[in-house]
Amino acid sequence: MKYCIGEFSSLLGITRDTLRLYEKHDIVKPVKDRHNSYRYFNDLDARDLLMSRWYRSLKIPLQDVAGLIQNASLDDILNKMEHSKQELEEEIRKSTMLLHKLDELSREVQSLEGRLYRCTLGDRPGLYRLKQTEKNNLLNTKGLEGTINALMEVLPYSFYCFRIERESIESEEDPLDYSWGLSISEDEVRQLGIALDEHLEYIPPSRCVSSVILSPQNEHFSKEALRFMLNYIHEHRYTISGAVSGRLMLTENHEGTKRSFLEIHIPIEESY
Repeated sequence: MKYCIGEFSSLLGITRDTLRLYEKHDIVKPVKDRHNSYRYFNDLDARDLLMSRWYRSLKIPLQDVAGLIQNASLDDILNKMEHSKQELEEEIRKSTMLLHKLDELSREVQSLEGRLYRCTLGDRPGLYRLKQTEKNNLLNTKGLEGTINALMEVLPYSFYCFRIERESIESEEDPLDYSWGLSISEDEVRQLGIALDEHLEYIPPSRCVSSVILSPQNEHFSKEALRFMLNYIHEHRYTISGAVSGRLMLTENHEGTKRSFLEIHIPIEESY
């Protein structure tokens, strides 16, 4: 039998637009009536269309489905299935990573108030970082669009990171010399399998005194804001061993004022 596009799409449970798309890829080939210019489909078109929909349900791209319908051996079909399987496994791996990241971030948010202005010792992993500001002022990053886009593509694993120079911490001057930039830990670089370029600076892993502070959004970093951590380091006879680093954890609007939760890491070594 032959069917017009409306009847054919209704019988197979698809939209006319989908049917036209499959026609565009030569998966179905309706016959045009030269008297009225209508296109008619037949029962064998239905078989090809349903087979194509089955392939698509296996996450095989439509262009590849067209090739399978038009001319494909069993080996061709198995290869496309294996490729779809590998892509699905990678998608599951990334979704699982994201689920774990959400768990981690949820725990961090729940513990924020308990960590405020409380010093702890811990190990900070190595970081890769792109400098994007001088203090809070954005730098001209022309030519770095590829690096920036690559880091933005891996959110939420990348994050906004600040760096305060060691010399600035140890001097008497205030406000401090600092900069902001997108960063990612070397652990997550390995897990994500992403490529890095020469524009990223490397901050090596370190034993750190860590804490969380609250900072109004428009304020510069000041030594006074870190005084409690510097006092802790002095009291425990540690020595600052490198640049201070940290990250913007989140920003909330509290009673009409925006304020940011900042995680601070001051690398230390024991004094002998």
